[in-house]
Amino acid sequence: MTLNKYRSYMDFILNPSAAFLIRIGLTPNIVSVLSMAFAIIAGICYYFSYLCPINKLIYLMLALVFVILNSFSDAVDGVMARQNGMQSNKGDFLDHVIDRYADTIIICGIFFAAYVHWMIGVVAITGVLITSYIGTQAQAVGIQRDYGGIMGRADRLFFIFIANIVNIIYPHEIYGLEALGWVIVIIAITSHITAIQRFFHIWGTVEK
Repeated sequence: MTLNKYRSYMDFILNPSAAFLIRIGLTPNIVSVLSMAFAIIAGICYYFSYLCPINKLIYLMLALVFVILNSFSDAVDGVMARQNGMQSNKGDFLDHVIDRYADTIIICGIFFAAYVHWMIGVVAITGVLITSYIGTQAQAVGIQRDYGGIMGRADRLFFIFIANIVNIIYPHEIYGLEALGWVIVIIAITSHITAIQRFFHIWGTVEK
């Protein structure tokens, strides 16, 4: 995971935000569930953005907002748990389950809308889920969870964010696909590369 290494640079935003959310009575688990709601809305907006050309700009702008909110919620819930001494296996489990659903909903929203052929979308979402599975499966064989590889969750959301902005500015095809279509192609390729990277790292680390 490339961008996740730089998450500490966002502490000046995440730490006060986490403290504020705790003060108003929210818990890390509630924020995790909110991140799921944001992902659902983003996926719906992507779906309708392609089907409703007249309102495409509005739907894409809304999708962008909710992708940002999903990313922020996913980052801040862990900070809240650490600040409030609420870290738990249940919270970690909930966070990862919600992340997988959020990934699936956002990516499916884009390719269900036909920004890219559904077969490429299936390859992309399969790569995302296998990558995540391999990363967590490392714990089952007695080593730490593996977040390595060229395309982690933070990277995927960043590329979707950039493609969304490009699609707003230039809502036309580029070599046969709009920007949101190309980002699914990129995710489809790099997610499987990441899965292979994690596999060989874990294979070389785990004891016989």
